[in-house]
Amino acid sequence: MEIVILGSGNVATHLAFALKKAEYHIKQVYSRDLNHAKYLADGIGAEPVDSLRYITTEADVYIIAVRDEAIFEVASELRLRNKILLHTSGSTDMEILKPFSSSYGVLYPLQTISKEVELDFSKVPLILEFSDQRTKEEILNMAFKLSPIIHEYSSEQRRCLHLAAVIACNFSNYLYAIAHNFLAEKKVDFDLLKPLISETAHKIQNYDPNEVQTGPAVRNDNNIIRKHLALLDEHPNWQQIYELISEDIVRKYGQENK
Repeated sequence: MEIVILGSGNVATHLAFALKKAEYHIKQVYSRDLNHAKYLADGIGAEPVDSLRYITTEADVYIIAVRDEAIFEVASELRLRNKILLHTSGSTDMEILKPFSSSYGVLYPLQTISKEVELDFSKVPLILEFSDQRTKEEILNMAFKLSPIIHEYSSEQRRCLHLAAVIACNFSNYLYAIAHNFLAEKKVDFDLLKPLISETAHKIQNYDPNEVQTGPAVRNDNNIIRKHLALLDEHPNWQQIYELISEDIVRKYGQENK
């Protein structure tokens, strides 16, 4: 099976190396920036391409791993007929690919991915969707060589999963950044929070997160909450985030404790 990777960003890079490790042949890597295409292509023994006009029509699978808003544009310039066409987005409907191939689907890696950070792809859940049985059989075979954690969901379910991932991962990381910056202002070492962060993440591997919520808002400790809000007077945006989340926690656990 020969594969073309359309994209050279975080997802494209880790997926390409995972496919190479699984002994698939990556025929071409496309990026609008030839240097970016070349950087990835050189690492996996592929041909770098910076124009969709030069994409081969002889590969078996074409994987679009670009920003969501660019998926349609890239797909529309390909001439694939019945070749398998996939995208890797968490929030874009599978049917966006329907006009461009009779065999299409989604391979969405559910993980926070950065080029520079090493990733064990065998531990990444892969969320799949298929247009037909033939595509399903081909892509399942490929996907299981990348990771044993395979789930098939509809486009709507995948969008909901992506939203939940943004809340659980991206929003949490932004809250880490707020905590880091706040402590830096006060000349306090952020590393002191890392065991706390680690334990919080560890808990939800074994417990429903609803059952292990802690903090002043769960106790409805308004005295502590007011003191915390006062400490954030110089950062009204952070203050608003703290207040909104605290109010929601008080509302939820207050009703549960009645």
